[in-house]
Formats: sequence, C-alpha cells, structure tokens
Amino acid sequence: METIAAISTGLSNSGISIIRVSGPEAFSIMDSVFFAKKGEKRISQQKTHTIHYGYIKDGEEIIDEVLVSVMRGPNSYTAEDVAEINCHGGSLVTKKVLKTVLKQGARLAEAGEFTKRAFLNGRIDLSKAEAVMEVIRAKSDLALKNSMAQLQGTVLKEISELRDKMIHQTAFIEAALDDPEHISLEGFTNELKICIIEIRERLQKLISSAENGRMLREGIRTVILGKPNVGKSSLMNLFAGEERAIVTDIAGTTRDTIEETVTVRGIALSLIDTAGIRSTEDVVEKIGVEKAMKAAKDADLILYLADATVAITEEEKEILALLKDKKSIVLMNKIDLCQTPEIEELEKLTGQSVVCISAKENYGLDVLYDKIEQMFFQKELSYNEDLYITGERQKQSLIDAYEAMNRVLESIESGLPEDFYSIDLMQGYESLGEITGESVDEDLVNTIFREFCMGK
Repeated sequence: METIAAISTGLSNSGISIIRVSGPEAFSIMDSVFFAKKGEKRISQQKTHTIHYGYIKDGEEIIDEVLVSVMRGPNSYTAEDVAEINCHGGSLVTKKVLKTVLKQGARLAEAGEFTKRAFLNGRIDLSKAEAVMEVIRAKSDLALKNSMAQLQGTVLKEISELRDKMIHQTAFIEAALDDPEHISLEGFTNELKICIIEIRERLQKLISSAENGRMLREGIRTVILGKPNVGKSSLMNLFAGEERAIVTDIAGTTRDTIEETVTVRGIALSLIDTAGIRSTEDVVEKIGVEKAMKAAKDADLILYLADATVAITEEEKEILALLKDKKSIVLMNKIDLCQTPEIEELEKLTGQSVVCISAKENYGLDVLYDKIEQMFFQKELSYNEDLYITGERQKQSLIDAYEAMNRVLESIESGLPEDFYSIDLMQGYESLGEITGESVDEDLVNTIFREFCMGK
C-alpha cells in the first residue's frame, strides 16, 4: 500500500497547520525530511505516541520549525504508521512542507482517504466513518452530540442487534430444512412473526428519525414570511447579527430568497428571508413571490410577520392560509410604533397567540427565542436523546430492510414454504450491512469517501 500525505487543517493563515502522513513508508520519509533540534534523532526509531521538536528540511534548506507526532499502527487513526507534522500555519509554508514530503515518495491523499483506510483496515465501520464527516459539518450543539454518539458506535450497536436477529432466524430455518429429523419447524412461524414485527417496529423508528436527523444536519428550514415592508429583512439581519439583507422603506426590495444558518440557544435554523407576498406586475418581483410561496411549502417552521401599524387586509388573510397545517409562529412587528395593534384579530385568524416584537428596537426577541425553544423541546419540531439517522444512504438501506421484513410477513400470511422466509431475511440482513459496510461494494465505498474533505 502506498504512503499518502495531505494537509489536515484548513488552508488559511493560522497558528499551526498539520500535515498527516500515513502508510508503510511514513517514518522512513520523515527520516529524510525531519532533523531534530538536538542530536541525531530518527523518527523511525521513536516510541509510539511521542512528539519531537526539530526542523523540516529540503536538502540543506530549512523549510520550517516543527513538532512531529509519531503514532505506530494499529494504534493510529488509519491503523497504519502515521506521522503528523505540526508546522506554522501560513498557507505558503504549509504547502512547502507538504511538497517536501511528497518529494520523498509520498502520494497526495485523495479526499477522505485517511478515513477510508481506517474503514478498510477495520478500525471503524462505515457508519462511524460517515459520522466523522457529520462531526465536521455539525451546525449546532445537538447535531454535534448526535454525530459524536454515532462516532461512538450507537448506530453500529442498533444495526448489529437487528442483523443478529435476522441471521439467527435464517440459520434456524436452514438448519431445520437440512435436518428435519432432528430440528422441527412446528410452531416456528408464530415465533418468527413476533420477531419480525419487533424488528420492523425498530426499523420504522429509525426511518422516522431521518427527518429529525435532516434537521440536525442542515438546521430547521425556517422561512420568514409576510407582506412587503413588514420588517422581514430587519428580522433576518437581527438573527444573523449582521446586515445580511437590504433594508429600505421601499416595498419589494427583496426580490429573491436570502439564506443564512443561525443558532438559537443551541438549535440550528436554516433561515430564509423571502420576497414580500403581494400581487405585482413586476416580472422579477413576481418570480420572488413564487419562490417565497415554494419556500413556505417546504419549510419546517414559518415565522409569519405582520405589521402593527397597518390594518389586516384581505390579501393578508389569503397569505395566512399558507400557515394551515404548517408549524408556525405569528409575529406582530413594529409594536413600538403602534399603541392599538390588531392582536386579537390576528390571533382569531391564525388560531394561535401572537408574539409582539420590534426588530428595529430589538424588543421581544427573547420571547420569540423562548417560543422556538419551547416548540423544539416539546417535540413539535423536534428530537430528544434518541439516535437519529442523518444520511439519505442510511435511510434508504433501512427502508429496503423494512420492505424485506414486510415480505417475510406476507409469506407467513400466505402460508408459503419456509425457504421463502430466509430469502427475504437475508435481503434485510444485507441491506443493513450496507449501513455498517459489512455488505457494500467498492464503488459505493469510493462514492461515500469522495464526499469527505481533503486531509480527512
């Protein structure tokens, strides 16, 4: 196997950068480029999990002053011999250190290749490998918590238990068919039916968790909706903590959706500011209104914004119909400019209590945040301490396994021979094996790891 190397930290000016080297020649390559500050220290002769101070040299040229970590396989990230060079964080010096390592025989690692090797070398299963990327991509505390749980093997544990049940039932059927004189199948179908129903329930729970898993991964799709000039862009900027959207007194300023990911009390919101909804002949604004309507349809949560200084119109009543069957919070903005807002009328039309705010004066936002948090933790939106499936690939494998269990039950109800049961049991077993990587082809493995960042 070739020795690979790559920059494992972000390529930007920073305090340090890390170049990771992994493979059978990792230490001999380091012997060629690393020179200790004192003595004739060779990296290949050092104990595992030690750090050494010195210089990276290209011939006689000193490239940088560094620290080198030594991790001997199998007790390393890749389960191979690994050296990590901690150099200064300038992009130029980092590239020069990497170039020096590559000159000595290492190959530039492909995206995700270090984690791929960890999987191929048996240190982690495929669900843990995917969890590594989810940890990197996490946008909230809860997303990170779920990703770390997967990294620690919660998915593997659940999937392994279900696969064990499937293979146990299959093995019993095959043994009974091979040796009917000594192993009886009398009464077996009832026991199998109970077992399959339990498996199916557990699979359904995991499949159902995928939507909440998506929210963990991407953030809750939150659309700010309302008529033109009600303060949607001001609210967006307030959430974002910067001038993300243009704010003017001219109706129709926002012509397109503007997206921003924000975190509210540990909850990631994928926030979308939309064009004000109104009848218009302006072609560009009309497209913006259509996009706003589509965003509202696809939203996990709608923040509907009304203007306290303007009476509720018939057009606005039509817009409020978009809230039907959608999780929403109704806001009355510009409350600082109006003494007698039509709060009761708005509550009557929407069937929910109205949160009064002033985006301009930063008033009422704590109440709004309380409301979002309350909806979240009361499971109106939300997720608890359970395991959540975050990948579409994993979800599809669960669906395939669920459908296989349905076919087993159909075979039982139809009185089909027992060998029909084992066919679908094994199909379910193989489908779940795609999640852990125990039954997955090389092309799929390559596709999964290509989504990883370079150096991981």
